[in-house]
Amino acid sequence: MSQAVKLVIMAAAVVVSFAVPALAQDAGTSISFSGAFGAGLVMLGAGFGIAKIGAAAVESMARQPEASGDIRGGMIVAAALIEGATFFALIVCMVA
Repeated sequence: MSQAVKLVIMAAAVVVSFAVPALAQDAGTSISFSGAFGAGLVMLGAGFGIAKIGAAAVESMARQPEASGDIRGGMIVAAALIEGATFFALIVCMVA
């Protein structure tokens, strides 16, 4: 498991652990994860994904400069697919 995934899981655990005492104070209020929180997570995940693709593509181009055109094309297609999934998830979070 990468360091970024571990950091995100630990941050989520801290947020949830702080939510329990907040919920115990008043029975009429509750903390809910809204669409804005989901949209933020979607954008964060997409940013990390595209950054990973870009880093791998640049490293591959440095290792094999003669294949840079093919690598660039594959990187653009993969980034476009991630963007499409991100926009779909973003719309779902905004509607929910």
